[in-house]
Amino acid sequence: MSAESRLLELNLELPAAPVPVAVYKPIVIVGNLAYMSGHGPLRSDGTLITGQVGMDLTLAQGKEAARQVGLAMLATLKKQFGTLDAVKRVVKLLGMVNSAPDFYDHPKVINGCSELFADVWGKDKGVGARSAVGMGPLPGNIAVEIEGIFELDLPKVEVLE
Repeated sequence: MSAESRLLELNLELPAAPVPVAVYKPIVIVGNLAYMSGHGPLRSDGTLITGQVGMDLTLAQGKEAARQVGLAMLATLKKQFGTLDAVKRVVKLLGMVNSAPDFYDHPKVINGCSELFADVWGKDKGVGARSAVGMGPLPGNIAVEIEGIFELDLPKVEVLE
């Protein structure tokens, strides 16, 4: 099943693709790889999920924030290529959690994004290598920031942006 079909089947609502707020590109393509800049937990109403996981937010709320980051990343991919089917597989994610000093479940938080990508692209293509680390603070006090590397299905890639 295609990623676009899964998106519809899962009834996922993507936010508008975020607009850069500094000097960077959302995606840089090198060969058959797309390097995606860090994304935050952007909701469909334009607000961001903020706070420290383990202090202001629970583990479950942090995981939901990571899922929301994943939705924002999907929105950027869709805006860039017109279809999620341009992605052949997830290669690597770096998940950064705005966490309290005594919070240690960073991988469980970032699972929110990883599980979403597994649902969209399947467990083989949607799960790549990954790092999950605690940081503090993150820009704007966002709860989670994630960047990614994606392998592209070059016959299906048409850069729209």
